[in-house]
Amino acid sequence: MAAELTAHQLIAKHRPTLDQALETIRTRAYWSPHPEHPKAYGENGSLSLPEGKAAFDALQGTRFDLDQPGTDDWVGGEVSPYGPELGITYPHPDIDTLLPAMRAGMRAWRDAGAEVRAMVCLEILSRISARTHEFAHAVMHTSGQAFMMAFQAGGPHAQDRGLEAVAYAYVEQSRTPDAAEWTKPQGKRDPIALNKRFTPVARGISLMIGCNTFPTWNGYPGLFASLATGNPVLVKPHPRAVLPLALTVRIAREVLADAGFDPNLVCLAVERPDEGIAKTLAVRPEIKLIDYTGSTSFGDWLEANARQAQVYTEKAGVNTVVVESTDNYKGMLANLAFSLSLYSGQMCTTPQNLLIPRDGIRTDAGAKSYDDVVADLAASVNGLLGDDARANGILGALVNPDVKSRLEAAAGLGEVALPSREIANPEFPDAVVRTPVIVKLDGAKPDAEAAYLSECFGPVSFAVAVDSATDAVELLRRTVRDKGAMTVGAYTTSEEISAAVEETCLEECAQLSLNLTGGVYVNQTAAFSDFHGSGGNPAANAALCDGAFVANRFRVVEIRKDA
Repeated sequence: MAAELTAHQLIAKHRPTLDQALETIRTRAYWSPHPEHPKAYGENGSLSLPEGKAAFDALQGTRFDLDQPGTDDWVGGEVSPYGPELGITYPHPDIDTLLPAMRAGMRAWRDAGAEVRAMVCLEILSRISARTHEFAHAVMHTSGQAFMMAFQAGGPHAQDRGLEAVAYAYVEQSRTPDAAEWTKPQGKRDPIALNKRFTPVARGISLMIGCNTFPTWNGYPGLFASLATGNPVLVKPHPRAVLPLALTVRIAREVLADAGFDPNLVCLAVERPDEGIAKTLAVRPEIKLIDYTGSTSFGDWLEANARQAQVYTEKAGVNTVVVESTDNYKGMLANLAFSLSLYSGQMCTTPQNLLIPRDGIRTDAGAKSYDDVVADLAASVNGLLGDDARANGILGALVNPDVKSRLEAAAGLGEVALPSREIANPEFPDAVVRTPVIVKLDGAKPDAEAAYLSECFGPVSFAVAVDSATDAVELLRRTVRDKGAMTVGAYTTSEEISAAVEETCLEECAQLSLNLTGGVYVNQTAAFSDFHGSGGNPAANAALCDGAFVANRFRVVEIRKDA
């Protein structure tokens, strides 16, 4: 296959970006090569906002052909959470044909070496970045995110996470030199001399099982970590969120072909309704790596049954915030209100339980009772979402009927401090848009415990009254240990309580945010600097991104010869 992009060209174009990424994961400073503002696109080959919308519109009602082997049917059925049917059909795979075809290009991909693989991955990300506006609409109309969030989280932030995975993959593969001359002295005899070569060798085909809510942001780390370490990647999207990952696969295949590699190193597997193709694929002997984001039940099934594969899971957790005291009461309320409202709480990092001492808290605005704190937080959410246009931009749409059902059922679990209300979206009348509900629960009552110790994914939060700050810390510990947490937050001016929360999070392996009152929120993480999850509690067995996330995707094979 003739290469339109040579290794030299790719290295000249992308090596500076990789070097900056390597430096940034070392320093944990802020950096991103992908602009966050929509107006930054439209020049140098990138699509402007109108061009991206036109490209998205042109995909609707079409057959999304990838020219990959083993296509035996065309399937689809995506319906936007905002109402419209996308009408796109995708190739359905004959697995027995597709999987062998994916392995055919592994040798050339292995022999290219870690640097070239990284450069090809960066070219893929570069071409994705140029089409960020198209991806934004694809993410918006499959996940229900509002446009600006779909643009940022589904575009530059997802691309950052992909690049971060490539950087970690390069670090781990280059830790061992390509070759070494080994000489062992033998006293009066001649020394023993060996020439040794060390080659990173892929594990096999990697299965990336996509999620509905963040198909690119959650999907790119595993996809690029596997590809950069030499593994072919089979992308199995969520049936309601195929398009963003189908676009990704199409671009990856184009870049691989342009660089002289087999495009079948990246393929798509879309399932028929209720087919459950992920279960079938997960236990195939060809599948050696699995990346999964979704429910605890299926994540547990994968970990128990896909024994031939290295499985990386991000599952459900119960995210908790301890509210003990604050020196910025207004800022705390505003920060929490936004955290609870963003994308209708449909984030694995959204706080669910707010642990508040029943005797109240100390603030710069005076003492506040438990009832005061809950009422003031409800008022803050109402203030944030009082304008319907603004509310639509923050909330987006409910991604599926299950979220709506949980939201409605939550109101019957306790005293409702903030009822959810329906908001009309004039542009998309069929969108289901709801504000968050806040329910007051007594942490000492067993029936309340059953509610707040179960994940209630969506715009549902529980204000849990506890006997003391010490009890809050102990409940936090039990929650993380038994149920897991992707995020933990705390508000306190007490050095003692702060130290207790920090020690709890260190011991139970949970990521902690303390006293956030500005423009950074507990449910947001920055690539290259923040770790998403820890891999050390039941919510996830891996962190995005660290060395452990990539190091076991390849093995080093040594060949040694007499010098």
